Amino acid sequence: MQTFVCPDLDILEVKTLRHKLTPRPSPFTKDNNAGAGFVGDKDRIRLHTVEYESELSSGAACGNGVVSGEDDTCLMLPEWAIRSGPRDTIYFEPSQVTAAIVTCGGLCPGLNDVVQNIVFTLTDYGVPEDQIIGIRYGLAGFYNKGAKPVTLTRQTVDGIHLKGGTMLGTSRGGANIEEIVRRIDLWGLDMVFVVGGNGGNAAANAIQEEIARQARDVKCVVAGVPKSIDNDILLIDKCFGFDTAVEEAQRALLAAKVEAASGRRGLGIVKLMGRNSGFIAMEASMASGVVDVCLIPEIKFDQKKLLAHVGSILDRKGHCVICVAEGAGQDLVNQEGKGGTDASGNAILKDIGVFLRDTLKGHFKDQADIKYIDPSYLIRSIPTTSNDRIYCKVLGQGAVHGAFSGYTGFTAGLVNTHYVYLPIETIIQAPRKVNPTGRRWNRLKTAINQPDLH
Repeated sequence: MQTFVCPDLDILEVKTLRHKLTPRPSPFTKDNNAGAGFVGDKDRIRLHTVEYESELSSGAACGNGVVSGEDDTCLMLPEWAIRSGPRDTIYFEPSQVTAAIVTCGGLCPGLNDVVQNIVFTLTDYGVPEDQIIGIRYGLAGFYNKGAKPVTLTRQTVDGIHLKGGTMLGTSRGGANIEEIVRRIDLWGLDMVFVVGGNGGNAAANAIQEEIARQARDVKCVVAGVPKSIDNDILLIDKCFGFDTAVEEAQRALLAAKVEAASGRRGLGIVKLMGRNSGFIAMEASMASGVVDVCLIPEIKFDQKKLLAHVGSILDRKGHCVICVAEGAGQDLVNQEGKGGTDASGNAILKDIGVFLRDTLKGHFKDQADIKYIDPSYLIRSIPTTSNDRIYCKVLGQGAVHGAFSGYTGFTAGLVNTHYVYLPIETIIQAPRKVNPTGRRWNRLKTAINQPDLH
C-alpha cells in the first residue's frame, strides 16, 4: 500500500467566502439559539479515534488515513475536521438571500427529507419563501428550458418526507458547469445546495471552482449533502438512506431464505446495490442472519472455490442463501455485451446476479432448486426509516448553517458520530470501501463461517 501525506496541517480546511461578505449577528442570538448556544469556529472533531498497538492490530492498515484509489493508496489526513452547526455570526442577510436546491444521480431514500429540511431551516433564518427555488431534474435543470425551477415554500414541502423519490426530480450525467455558474450569476443566487453522491459532489466542487475562477464577482456559496445508497462517500460514517436500504434489503434476503428452505436443495440468490463498495450486502447479510455466502466488490472470489463451498452448504443444511453486491465478480463475468460507461461516467457493470444464477444452474443441474431475486429499484424508491429521517433533518440543517457561516465547497456529514464540514475536494477522491482486513467484514465472515474464497 502506497502512502501519501497531506501538507502539515492539523485541521481539514474548508474554503470560505467570508472575505467577500459582511458579518452580522445570527437571528438566533436573540434567545441564544433556543437556549442551546452556538458552535464555535474553532470547535473540532477528531477524524480518527483509535490508536493501534501496532500494524498487526485489526484495522490498523491506513489507520490514521483513508484508502484512496484503485491502487489502495493510503491518504494520510489531518487530525481534525471543522464541527458542523449554527454560528452566532453569519455572513448573509437572510431577507436578501436567494437559494437553490438540486438533487442529482440515482434515487435514494431520504432525498425528500433533505430538501424539506433545507427549506425549513432557510425559512427559520428568515429567508423569504419566494426566494427559495428547486432545480428540476438534476443539474441540467439550471439551463434546460423544458424544466423550469419551482418555488419551494414550507407548504409545498410539507409532508414530502412521507414519500419516496424526490419531488424535484433527478438525472444522471454531466452538466455544463459554465452555464450553471452563468445562471447562478443571472438569478442572483447566494446559496446552492447540491444533494448528490460522488458525481453530484464532484459537480458541486466544479461549480465552486468555476465561481472562484470567474472574473465577475459572484458571491454564492456551494454546499453539498452526501447521498449514496451504497454508503461509499469517503470519510463519512454513513450516508443518508443507507439504514433504510439495509432494512429493506433484508426483506429480499428473508424471501430468499423462505424460497431456499422450502425446496429440495434450495438455493436463493439476492443481488443488492454496491458498485464499488459492499456495505449494503455486508450489513444486510449480518442483520438478516440468513445469509450463508456474501460476495462484495472489494474481495475477488475464485469460481471453483465458491461452487465447492456452496455445495458443502447444500450437503450440510439442505439449502443455501447467497447475497452478492452488483460490483462483485466483475473479473469473472463474460466480457462480451455491455461495456463502456454510463451517463455519470461509471463503468457499466456486467450482471453478476444472472451470471451466478446461470453458473450455479450449470454446475448443479437438477440437483438444486435455484431462485434469483433483484430488488434494487424497490429499495431505492421507499421512504426513510426513523433513524434516517432524523439524520436527514440534521444534515439539511447543517448544510444551511454552513452556508450562512460563509463556508463553500463543503459537504455536511457524520464522522465518528459527530457532524462535521468536509471539503468536497477531499471526499470525491475515491469511493469509500469495505476494509477486507477490518473488523466489520471479519465479524460477518465469522458469523456465517465463510472461508476465504479468493
